[in-house]
Amino acid sequence: MFDGLFGSSIKTTMVAPEKALPGRSVASFEVPVRHHVIDGPLDLSDNPLFSTIYLGLGCFWGAEKELWQLPGVVTTAVGYQGGFTPHPTYEEVCTGRTGHTEVVRVTYDPLRLSDEELLRKFWEAHDPTQGFRQGNDLGTQYRSAVYFTSEAQEQAARRTLEVFQEALSAHGYGAITTEIKPVSDGAATSGSAGEFYYAEPYHQQYLAKNPNGYCPVHSTGVACS
Repeated sequence: MFDGLFGSSIKTTMVAPEKALPGRSVASFEVPVRHHVIDGPLDLSDNPLFSTIYLGLGCFWGAEKELWQLPGVVTTAVGYQGGFTPHPTYEEVCTGRTGHTEVVRVTYDPLRLSDEELLRKFWEAHDPTQGFRQGNDLGTQYRSAVYFTSEAQEQAARRTLEVFQEALSAHGYGAITTEIKPVSDGAATSGSAGEFYYAEPYHQQYLAKNPNGYCPVHSTGVACS
């Protein structure tokens, strides 16, 4: 994305919680109400008819586009999660001093798209063996993550991870480094992902607003089956 603007500020080791930026008590911007592409609300995460999961697979611009196009997805949003700084800005996340990774919040109809189908797409859409990077994008904000909201999602994540690891190993790839944690309130801990914080409005559905924008999807080309 814009890593060149921050040069040596890119971090490839996690910041300690006590050294993270302080953040703020409320967001410094207003979040859009409507999804720019899907004709509906940006946030349906509280709707009991739908399921919601938070997925990190590198640059969230391209990742969100991949995911909003899936049949059964009812809305998406991008933001920051897995870190320690409340209500971070993009510039702060890019310093590596918030601990967050870029994620896509995916809300979907489980009658049309199962947990395993969605997670197979997640694995296939990026390289989950790269640690704190995706391709040329370096930093903790690009790490792979599955932040789940139900036991069924966690089980599906771990089942599909095993399947994909076997397939990746057969093609010469290393170990999957993806974080799998439950969503929780507050800051992340060793056992939880913490809260989701919206990214700035211009990041939401960025590639629909900027069709020539640069954000490649770093698929391995290996099938999760």
